[in-house]
Amino acid sequence: MNPYYDPAKTHHTPEGFHDPDVEAGRATLRDIWEWKREARREGKPHPPKSPTPRVDPNLARIAGPETSATFIGHSTVLLRIGGLTVMTDPVFSKRASPFSFLGPKRFVPPGIALDDLPAIDVVLISHGHYDHLDRSSVRHINRRFGGRTLFVVPLGVGALLRRWGIGNVIELDWWESHTYRGLDMTLTPARHWSARSFNDRNRMLWGAFAIFADGFSCYFAGDSGYGEHFSETHERLKPRERNGVLFDLALMPIGAYEPRRIMKEHHMNPEEAVLAHRDIGARRSIAIHWGCFQLTDEALDEPPVRLAKARAEAGLADDDFVALPVGGSWWRPSA
Repeated sequence: MNPYYDPAKTHHTPEGFHDPDVEAGRATLRDIWEWKREARREGKPHPPKSPTPRVDPNLARIAGPETSATFIGHSTVLLRIGGLTVMTDPVFSKRASPFSFLGPKRFVPPGIALDDLPAIDVVLISHGHYDHLDRSSVRHINRRFGGRTLFVVPLGVGALLRRWGIGNVIELDWWESHTYRGLDMTLTPARHWSARSFNDRNRMLWGAFAIFADGFSCYFAGDSGYGEHFSETHERLKPRERNGVLFDLALMPIGAYEPRRIMKEHHMNPEEAVLAHRDIGARRSIAIHWGCFQLTDEALDEPPVRLAKARAEAGLADDDFVALPVGGSWWRPSA
């Protein structure tokens, strides 16, 4: 039984959670096996033509007062916003897996090592998949900063963190908010699903985060297929727009999208990410969920190439939606 079950909410079920918009299109286990057999026959995924770019970050500047976003890798981003340090989906392990010897391995080291991180005030977890919620990483952060880091998570994820010894946790349902030291965080819908084993499919909720601080706002899309929830989020939060812009910055996934018949409902391709960038009302976007773990059939270096083409075709400037190198930072432009 789902302890959070609310029959008035369409994404709740007695057993867990679901997205009614994608229920009919969910891939079956047979679909997955057919995909894997086909990929082996066709030699996919193809190796990248070039390695994922990586740079050494400016750690002193990152820990300073400027508003910034640093791409640590995959969906892990370090934000300096509202005078606080916020991290999204911390994954620092060598594999996105429950095993140290099996599962998708990391192709490029994190942009900042765990022990080099500045003090983390808030961690945002979008959902429970292994490439977004890594047990050793979150436990390390919790221990290193003496349990002071606040973990803000979707419903059901908190129980998992507490079993791991992490007690400073706030759980949110879609459209619920929590404010911490002037930082307002709202969990918003995403098109995805959750599981960490065969027995807990969709027992934990998933989502995106709308983050508002004094004079700055950020959207963290987590993992999501393209859908009307981006426009819905924009419309519901429209009263918070400033100068016609809802989010000064968005963190948008662009990878893990092939084959489309399997991935479309749950992962955007770069062209859809450009549409989502506009739908959500973002001034600028940074690409996430690419270049670090080989999860699907496209080459690791393909998403930024397609993003550049889609960006140009949409009439966006080069810096409107960027794919930073691992370790690279975006700094809020001076007024």
